[in-house]
Amino acid sequence: MTKTATKKTVSTNKKTTTKPKPTAKTLPAKETDTATGKLPKIKVSKKKKIVFLGSEAAPFIATGGLADVLGSLPKALAKNKNLDVSVILPLYSSINKDFRPEFKFLTNFNVSVGWRLQYAGIFYYEYQGVKFYFIDNEFYFKREGNIYGFYDDGERFAFFSRAALDTIARLNIYPDVLHCNDWQTAGSIIYLKGMYYGDENFRRIKSVFTIHNIEYQGKFGMDTFEDLFGFTSSIKNYVEFDGMVNLMKGAIEMSDIVSTVSPTYAQEIKNSYFAHGLENIINRNAHKLYGILNGIDVDYYNPETDKYLFAKYSAENLEGKAVCKAELQKMLNLPVRADVPIISIISRLVSHKGLDLVKEAIEPLLSKDVQVIILGKGEIGYENFFNHIARCYSGKCVTVIAFNQDLSRKIYSGSDIFLMPSKMEPCGLSQMIASRYGTVPVVRETGGLNDSIKAYTGVKGNGFTFSDYNAHDMLYVINEAIRTYQNKQEWKDVQNRAMTTDFSWKVQAGEYEKLYNK
Repeated sequence: MTKTATKKTVSTNKKTTTKPKPTAKTLPAKETDTATGKLPKIKVSKKKKIVFLGSEAAPFIATGGLADVLGSLPKALAKNKNLDVSVILPLYSSINKDFRPEFKFLTNFNVSVGWRLQYAGIFYYEYQGVKFYFIDNEFYFKREGNIYGFYDDGERFAFFSRAALDTIARLNIYPDVLHCNDWQTAGSIIYLKGMYYGDENFRRIKSVFTIHNIEYQGKFGMDTFEDLFGFTSSIKNYVEFDGMVNLMKGAIEMSDIVSTVSPTYAQEIKNSYFAHGLENIINRNAHKLYGILNGIDVDYYNPETDKYLFAKYSAENLEGKAVCKAELQKMLNLPVRADVPIISIISRLVSHKGLDLVKEAIEPLLSKDVQVIILGKGEIGYENFFNHIARCYSGKCVTVIAFNQDLSRKIYSGSDIFLMPSKMEPCGLSQMIASRYGTVPVVRETGGLNDSIKAYTGVKGNGFTFSDYNAHDMLYVINEAIRTYQNKQEWKDVQNRAMTTDFSWKVQAGEYEKLYNK
């Protein structure tokens, strides 16, 4: 990686004695590529150009569902010969080491962060038809462990949001549509519409802002408005909310289109119970609000080819799934029994995932002839509780406190029933992945769970659902799933419906293209 500071760079740790005034200039100084002495040439495409901004994308860096979306939606869109698709990401030190040596350095320049100037190096890599650009600054992105949760996250993503726009200008990759995701890139829309609008190249760019989870809004004290973000007074009314800078609110107000990750969630966030204070802002902008259900990469999540599985299988031939179940039981020291249903939970162990319901119902559930597997990390109270339950019900319940991709695939493929009783779930991907592996979901009817899983009635449906946030209702539906499991013909039917539900991006990518065409 390149260094974070040059002689021109103003440190963010130590302020200069004379503080420069915030600037609203649209472009960085025209510095040259330090490797070649000239600006790089990017081939200009005649296709409609879409540029995604995000804080993570699989397979380069992934901590959650956002990475799955930014790893698979651009790829699905790039298959459309009418679209030229790019993604701009931070160059974290924890970027997947398998890819890092292949990145090509393009150029570097300085970026305004409030009154500071910070170094930005640009690297490039094309992957599965998508152009990926990585913004390097070691001061902000060379961090051990997590990619979020640092004291200066506001400054880190203010830098990234502005550096992304400057990258577009420097490389002459002005898009028809700039598609930003969650609060970490909300600043780009605010800068685009509020401070870069004087440049004709930026003025013609249309913007889409996708809310993946409205709970996380990017809220900072008003002292950061000018000093950190370098915002001008003309946009104060857009970004100020409850006496604070609220980046998500600003992006909702200033974007051309707002989308969410499921149709149900688009309606839910108009309600105060789901909107975390932004319901009035959402309703004021309801005319430009759309809900499009996320998809998954069905090539990546494929039981016929998945390298993590004990055995391969398909909807037409489930013999391998029986092998996966037996081997999973052996691996986790559970009795190897084909006749007992394995109920699994793969989740962050946090309250909005419905774990209060699970806590209340798990002992009555374990009194039945079932096996339960829990995989995840999160709040210490939940970790301790489920570890305790596993000790008390040894041989029937296993808890693994970890994020483990290999084990998660083995659980998806070896389980029979997948439990996801979320209190709130903007979209959810786990229920889709479980379905893909023939593990029938039991979900609560909220957000994307409501849009993706429909109650099995014997003639239709691909899972089991309940509506009220109630442990007794959840347990009743789990029991219904267990009874259906015991009827092998019925179970084969619902299992096949789950596996053959189209959760690919094919339809949803088309819906996004319709949005772009607006």
